[in-house]
Amino acid sequence: MKPAPYAVNARPTRGRFHAEPEATTRSPWQRDRDRVIHSSGFRRLQYKTQVFVNHEGDFFRTRLTHSLEVAQIARSMARHLNVDEDITEAIALAHDLGHTPFGHAGEEALAAAMKPWGEFDHNTQALRQVTMLEHRYLQFDGLNLTWETLEGLVKHNGPVTHPSAWLREHDTHFCLELGSFASVEAQLAALADDIAYHGHDLDDGIKSGLLSLDDLVDVPVAGEALREARALAATLTDTATPVALEQRIRHETVRRLIHRLVSDVLRQTALNLTTLAPQSADDVRHADRPVVTFSPAMHEANQGIRTFLFARLYRHWKVNRMSHKAKRVVTELFDTLGASPGLLPDGWNEQSRAAPDETARRRVVADYLASMTDRFAMEEHRRLTDLSVPG
Repeated sequence: MKPAPYAVNARPTRGRFHAEPEATTRSPWQRDRDRVIHSSGFRRLQYKTQVFVNHEGDFFRTRLTHSLEVAQIARSMARHLNVDEDITEAIALAHDLGHTPFGHAGEEALAAAMKPWGEFDHNTQALRQVTMLEHRYLQFDGLNLTWETLEGLVKHNGPVTHPSAWLREHDTHFCLELGSFASVEAQLAALADDIAYHGHDLDDGIKSGLLSLDDLVDVPVAGEALREARALAATLTDTATPVALEQRIRHETVRRLIHRLVSDVLRQTALNLTTLAPQSADDVRHADRPVVTFSPAMHEANQGIRTFLFARLYRHWKVNRMSHKAKRVVTELFDTLGASPGLLPDGWNEQSRAAPDETARRRVVADYLASMTDRFAMEEHRRLTDLSVPG
């Protein structure tokens, strides 16, 4: 089937920062996706927190499984809208590469610690990861992704109105048109992110015991999905134990929640595209509003889900305790390594010594911390603070 006129066009792409011959067996977006999957940063997502720190349980989502779920939802929506599935998947898989250990708690701690020396946010850090910090190729640093994938990575949440100093500097060399929207494909990845984490955070919250199915009764969309799941369960003559039945109801509820959210995005986006009638990807970029959206009613409901999760899960006292400890670990690592950069391991140590000023040295420390997994950060903290642990 011929792609929609507003899909990104792989022939030609706007290119890569370092010129390379095109692959003969893959599109540029397939090549970008494959480079993300094989990157060190992507593998490290396996041991980075989504909500629950890695050692709290083997079956809770991590940043890696979250990214895979986002990619699955985004790619399915891209197929339905007849836009490019491969670049959608590449952006979805790469969108969390800049996350610190310990999830948002780690990011908040590192952002606060870095404030005197510039900003830190995981979206900009993801761009640093794929343009600078991956060292896999002889000819260049980074993954040398296409302009379109980089644009989608940095702008999937919308125009960047207050770019950091580093992002402004990067943009002078490879302009990503920060003030415009990204492609339909990138916007799909952004909404898939919301849909995935609402579904799986509710799932993990119930699995952990911090939430119960009954807590969802009055939650928008989730409550309706739960009622449908329970009604279906009541019609079945299953011999499952009560515990197993509750587990199946939980899964059915999350499945129905995700289906409702995805279906709404697809309906509303089709209406938005009909109204805008874009004839190119640039028409989407230069629109005065995003084209991939929830309906107004579902947007409000989605905010209700987010409000519930913040109040009942993300700020649960048990989660707060772990977040408090995580912030302390990140802050103490930053302070210790920032004050004594000679403690940095080989490679990072050389980068620190070569930095022209204190701001650049602190950025090296931030890059080092952002690259850590949860368990490596805990081990490094012990190595630097506990005399009984070898350095």
